[in-house]
Amino acid sequence: MTFRTEQEAFWAGQFGTDYIARNGDELLPFRIRHLARIMEATSGIRSMIELGANIGLNIRALQAVAPGIECFAVEVNAAACERLRAIGGVEVLQRSILDFQPARTWDLVLVKGVLIHIDPVELPRVYDLIYRSAGRYIVLDEYFNPSPVEVLYRGHKGKLFKRDFAGELMDAHPDLRLVDYGFAWRRDPELREDDTTWFLLEKR
Repeated sequence: MTFRTEQEAFWAGQFGTDYIARNGDELLPFRIRHLARIMEATSGIRSMIELGANIGLNIRALQAVAPGIECFAVEVNAAACERLRAIGGVEVLQRSILDFQPARTWDLVLVKGVLIHIDPVELPRVYDLIYRSAGRYIVLDEYFNPSPVEVLYRGHKGKLFKRDFAGELMDAHPDLRLVDYGFAWRRDPELREDDTTWFLLEKR
């Protein structure tokens, strides 16, 4: 597999594989509560796609919140894809999201902790992909900053970026409307999230 950016190769390689060990099943109960809160403002979701699904904790959480939901995952790391395929009820595509071309739409597009690791030059391409994949809802759950900023990530430069991803997506696609948003605080004992801000958007 060839990549157009260093960030893709980074996550497809050993760092992405090592990431799996730091984010295991112990987080699932917290992820269920987190996504259940977000899903309260939605209706009629029968299918979903997660872009950058890693080992599928978010998908498993959504399966618990919305039993019977049709699930599709795009993930660049081979070891993570093996874990995804073991879940059951998930169609898995091992590919960089920069190379993914959706042939259909899903009721919900979920992107959590992924946009922060995309080369900023490629963000317009990814915003377009998210929009084209969405039949109705989009959930972005990322680190937020009102203006673009780069942050050193576990000693690595050029691997983590904060900005107003939802605002930029809405600017690029004005027919999206804000349904709800919120902040997950790392000190919340019920969530154990990592100071992320989530946005629920809907196509008009």
